[in-house]
Amino acid sequence: MVDEKYNNACDRLFHVRAQIDEAKQKAGRENEKVSLVCVSKFFSTDQIRPVIDAGQRIFGENRVQEAAEKWPEMQREFKDIELHLIGPLQTNKSVQAVKLFDYIETLDRPKLARELAKAFDKTGKTPKLFIQVNTGAEHQKAGVLPTKADEFIQICRNEYQFEISGLMCIPPVDEEASLHFSLLTKIAERNGIKSLSMGMSGDFAKAIRFGATHVRIGTAIFGQR
Repeated sequence: MVDEKYNNACDRLFHVRAQIDEAKQKAGRENEKVSLVCVSKFFSTDQIRPVIDAGQRIFGENRVQEAAEKWPEMQREFKDIELHLIGPLQTNKSVQAVKLFDYIETLDRPKLARELAKAFDKTGKTPKLFIQVNTGAEHQKAGVLPTKADEFIQICRNEYQFEISGLMCIPPVDEEASLHFSLLTKIAERNGIKSLSMGMSGDFAKAIRFGATHVRIGTAIFGQR
């Protein structure tokens, strides 16, 4: 949701950062890091640059092709940009994604794991990997099912020697998000995974309460797409 009191993306960015700090305090996590992944999908470089100038450095994109069209120039200009892929990844885009992104948050199937392993070898790059868990078992949504998550994590670790940095989820829009954040947290704990990418513009405070280390926020900063 967009706070109408703020007229531009930079003001909304500072407001969201303050809300994150407040949520951390309420959760007793004042000394823990929660990274703001600013979701810039569908927004132009002209719209993104003021947010970069305001100090934001972590961004999330849904589509490899869109990111490839707008980010390389800004990555050259701002060396500390950290780019996350937060949308589904087609296997034929694996090499391009590995070259472009610092984090791939949507690893969710063995075939993609195989292609990413090949892309790592080909490019010499190893982005950090998060496994996407389809906590709501929604047919139309990407992600490994919760009942298969432990097995898939072990496949990634044992067969491909991947270091799995985190887990990611997108709760169903018509269900209580806290139930899904709690489920993801439990999967992470029993597999020794530290990072959790969960929470968006409407529910990131809840996600922080359940241990989110990364929150993905677009609308509350850039406005409606």
